[in-house]
Amino acid sequence: MHMFRPIRRFGSDFVRCGLIGWCLECFWTGLDSFRNCHSDKRLLCRTSVWMFPIYGMAAFIPAVYKRICSKSALFRGSVYASAILGCEYTSGLLLKRHNACPWDYSKAKLNYKGVIRLDYIPCWALAGLLFERVLCKK
Repeated sequence: MHMFRPIRRFGSDFVRCGLIGWCLECFWTGLDSFRNCHSDKRLLCRTSVWMFPIYGMAAFIPAVYKRICSKSALFRGSVYASAILGCEYTSGLLLKRHNACPWDYSKAKLNYKGVIRLDYIPCWALAGLLFERVLCKK
């Protein structure tokens, strides 16, 4: 029984991260809708079911945190941002190949292949640190 605890923990962390990611995305896209449509006060948000497993992958953060916990928040955030960009890039290309990618950054100045935005690096670093705080016992 004891040997299955880490797997169960990963599963519950995966669900928590997926749900937290969805909530963050709803908040982010809701604010963006206000910024882009000043007259629309409904703050409508947008996400996709595909985003749940992508955000769920943040459940790997505790394994990374164990190796870098003594480093500064800036360093840890940079590591998380790099990993998140890598996951976003990989999943974005895979979903694009099947015409299922829910995001398209091709019109943004600092995009790469329309699937990642380099100007989002600080946001991903903060998101990684948030997931770290939720998942890791200090």
